[in-house]
Amino acid sequence: MTPESIKELPRRQDVPREQTWDIEALYATPDAWEADEAGIAAGVDALAAHAGRLGTPEGLLAYLAAADEVELRLTRFMSYAGMTASVDGRDAVAAARRDRASGLGARYGSVTAFYRPELLALDGAMVRGWLDRPDFADQRVRLERILRGKPHVRSAEVEELLGAVQAPFASERGIHPTLANMDLRFGTAGGEKITQGNVDRLTSHPDREVRREAWENYADAHLAAQHSQAAMYATNIRQSVFLARARRYPDAITASLAPDRIPTEVVTTLLDTYRANTPVWHRYWRVRREWLGLNELREYDVKAALVEPRQVSYAQAVDWICQGMAPLGEAYVTDMRAGLTTERWVDYAENDGKRQGAYSNGGGRVKPFIFMTWNGTMNSYSTLAHEIGHSMHSLLSMREHPYSVPRYTLFHAEVASNFDQAMVRAHLLKQARESGDTTFEVQIIEEALSNFHRYFFIMPTLAAFELEAYRRIEAGGTLSAPDLNTLTADLLAQGYGDGVTMDRERSGSLWAQFSTHLYANFYAYQYATGISAAHQLLETFAGDPDAARENYLRFLRSGGSQDPIDALREAGVDMLSPAPVQATFRTLEGYVARLEELLAARR
Repeated sequence: MTPESIKELPRRQDVPREQTWDIEALYATPDAWEADEAGIAAGVDALAAHAGRLGTPEGLLAYLAAADEVELRLTRFMSYAGMTASVDGRDAVAAARRDRASGLGARYGSVTAFYRPELLALDGAMVRGWLDRPDFADQRVRLERILRGKPHVRSAEVEELLGAVQAPFASERGIHPTLANMDLRFGTAGGEKITQGNVDRLTSHPDREVRREAWENYADAHLAAQHSQAAMYATNIRQSVFLARARRYPDAITASLAPDRIPTEVVTTLLDTYRANTPVWHRYWRVRREWLGLNELREYDVKAALVEPRQVSYAQAVDWICQGMAPLGEAYVTDMRAGLTTERWVDYAENDGKRQGAYSNGGGRVKPFIFMTWNGTMNSYSTLAHEIGHSMHSLLSMREHPYSVPRYTLFHAEVASNFDQAMVRAHLLKQARESGDTTFEVQIIEEALSNFHRYFFIMPTLAAFELEAYRRIEAGGTLSAPDLNTLTADLLAQGYGDGVTMDRERSGSLWAQFSTHLYANFYAYQYATGISAAHQLLETFAGDPDAARENYLRFLRSGGSQDPIDALREAGVDMLSPAPVQATFRTLEGYVARLEELLAARR
């Protein structure tokens, strides 16, 4: 294959403006961002003057107001830097901008390290008495959360040190994605250069040889750097374990979950229920193999289209999403459509250097932003539906609460994103069945199963991987690349059963391909709990849709004003029970059964 035959992606500066986000809403120009740095830095340093002055209600309120103002500016500053680096990982100026913003964020953490220990040194009953005052109404939630964490806050000197190490301790989580986005070379597949932005499309290509080439080359690139990546990840775990012990937690997972009052049983119940239901996945792999007419299903076949892939335009996806979310009311849909179109929340252009994946950024209370790459597939539509769920969550909670009320947690967030996908999917399936369009029905089921594969197969697998990796380090063990690869392959084998023929070496590199998830420390499981809660919430619309709508919108508007377990319990979901995960497996089993019916009709 000659270099001339390889498809070249456009440069960032050449993509159409309407396919990019309105980053100018944060800063009109890079120069404006530069100009704001000194003012933010001065504001950060000025917060040091509040040390020793928190012992009166007036002094505490003065500090909180000043810190909120600085933090909001810093959030916008850091968002701009991170967003410009995301869209072009080869832009050295953007990378330097991101590093500067991260450094300023670390400086904020160091300067404000006095806050928690000084607050917690005060008489707890006295501070709780202040919370009954009207002028503390908007501060109550976060102050109560700080007070309950008192056993884990150290002296001012120790807290200053722990704040200062945040930036150097973040190095691995910055190096690993940089390695993946800038230094790894993935080769080509079907005459097209493989990138982080197009690898999902290429591994679902209708030509099996293109799929194989894309999957193997992508895995091989990570295997080529496996030892460096393993060293970085093991170091990240050791840092997290150190911080957990420094704050007197029994282990790292408890330290990660405790601030949001999420019991570790939520994770173990999820994983136990998942393992008990893996035969549903085994059944799906078998029907997929039969549908594709293959002697054996390989891992590069799990995303292959069962019917002719449908090309979906961005505009069509917007219409589907808006129609599907109609049960949430006209106001919700109007805001959403504007964000997806005229207000330019979404950066969906494909360009060289754009990093992998998708995310929603709260936008520093300016407007929500969505990062993704549009590939014109059903999966692109699904990703957009997922991310707009996050963005609408941000919009509604931002309108309901001032900045002083904590933002919703990651646990809250993954419910909202998965709910939008589930509700739109249900609408499209109803349309397809009513019209008798079985081809479209299969495409919708495929989109669902692709989504389930990522959030209800890959993410529980990574969650189990992460839990075991931490346990080994906490027990004084080590983690090498072969250790991590073997662990990953073993966990995948549990989910594949006899349905997939594995390439264990390449399969084992999966952990390295999800650095943005694993370096977030106990984040991956929240995708699986999110999709589970979302499907149980959707079931409530079948009974009393009006009550279900109000319950769900109240959940969105509540933002971070309630702990996630409590907020979901009020909406009708008990995450301490296996019921949400079981409900989602019932949905998955229904999709598999329908494919079996349609396959039988084709014979």
